[in-house]
Amino acid sequence: MTQQTIDIKLQSQGQPIAPSAEIQRLHLFVGKWNTEGETHASADVPAVKVAFVDTYEWMPGKFFLVHRANGHIGTEELNTLEFIGYDPSSQTYTCHCFDSRGNSDLFHAHLQDHTWTIEGKSSRFIGLFNSIGNTLTGQWEQSSDGLNWLPWMDVKLTKVS
Repeated sequence: MTQQTIDIKLQSQGQPIAPSAEIQRLHLFVGKWNTEGETHASADVPAVKVAFVDTYEWMPGKFFLVHRANGHIGTEELNTLEFIGYDPSSQTYTCHCFDSRGNSDLFHAHLQDHTWTIEGKSSRFIGLFNSIGNTLTGQWEQSSDGLNWLPWMDVKLTKVS
């Protein structure tokens, strides 16, 4: 029997369902963040500034977190919408991400102590929250083959509300 089937049966029996402790840990993200950083230069592409406003909010019921990121990488505008949930069978956070370029991706993430890691097919992130949880500093990497990873950008998110 799947988790979804169990949840539907419990709801139909009138028993309240509460978000898991794992999903509640994502409350750390809720709010507005300013993201600043810079991409890494390569032989044919110069480094450029990164600037975003990231907003995290709960969907009604608090089973999923909605993440919107709007900003620029260099002069190129980029907007993303992401839904973050928790998969108890794999014990990972699942992040379904869609962007204004028509891309979508599924990432798997972990929140261990103060470390937030995200991994997808062609990009991954590792970041560290400060002790009070109002900054997250980390690095994105990219890969064309899923085996060889290269630094892509360094970012710092600062919670503003």
